[in-house]
Amino acid sequence: MDLRIFTEPQQGATYDTLLAVAKATEDLGFDAFFRSDHYLSMGSGDGLPGPTDAWITLAGLARETRRIRLGTLMTAGTFRLPGVLAIQVAQVDQMSGGRVELGLGAGWFEQEHKAYGIPFPKEKFARLEEQLAIVTGLWETKPGDTFDFHGTYYDLTDSPALPKPAQARVPVLIGGHGASRTPKLAAKYADEFNIPFASIEDSERQFGRVRAAAEEAGRKADDLVYSNALVVCVGKDDQEVARRAAAIGREVDDLRANGLAGSPSEIVDKIGRYAEIGSQRVYLQVLDLDDLDHLELISAEVQSQLS
Repeated sequence: MDLRIFTEPQQGATYDTLLAVAKATEDLGFDAFFRSDHYLSMGSGDGLPGPTDAWITLAGLARETRRIRLGTLMTAGTFRLPGVLAIQVAQVDQMSGGRVELGLGAGWFEQEHKAYGIPFPKEKFARLEEQLAIVTGLWETKPGDTFDFHGTYYDLTDSPALPKPAQARVPVLIGGHGASRTPKLAAKYADEFNIPFASIEDSERQFGRVRAAAEEAGRKADDLVYSNALVVCVGKDDQEVARRAAAIGREVDDLRANGLAGSPSEIVDKIGRYAEIGSQRVYLQVLDLDDLDHLELISAEVQSQLS
């Protein structure tokens, strides 16, 4: 079971804070550092000191880390033109020596689009389908050849399809709870399918849909990695769990029911139950980015047992 650290910097974090978390992620033996792609805080927090851009952040971390994978859950398709995104991700992959992964979603948070003057089209999912075709098509085009795409929303003609990523194939992550279109899209384009903040039962059901869609598309179901993203709140005792829950404005009972909360042994047990239904990787959503002791505890008492 791979454990990856997943951050939500729009809630309030500087690049230096994210760098500290990424370096701890690397030093403590976690597999990867991922971040969300949002420009506006959610909930009651003030979001100070303001948002950081996902791909600018990852470009910096690409030069300041050496081992961990780096990526997004999920890059918002509404934020970037697909040709530009293909260039950005390829460049960051080169800067990292081939450690980047692209999670790409349709975009959903209308308020942040209004706040920063970003168009919020109605046909977001159909656009996402074209974006995936373009980004992967540009990367797969042989050097010296050109790439053309003529769709409903995007039109590319005689693109040199450069630059190329360092990796032969940048892993593409697709995720969500959709029962029909999402599994089909994952079957066509994804290397990994991720379901965020879902119960064991809902995860098993959605993994089954994706596996079936992959087989229908002519792929082996096991060609994809299946993963979960879950908020994490671990403590050596009940008092520490409660303190960490209070620090992120959450109730312990809610976190236990809908995330990973409790003692290290409780977390190991629950992750094991996700593994039983086919989850191979868990993105631990860490919401208090100043609490590096939390990461140390997870590494020493949770990750050590799972490995």
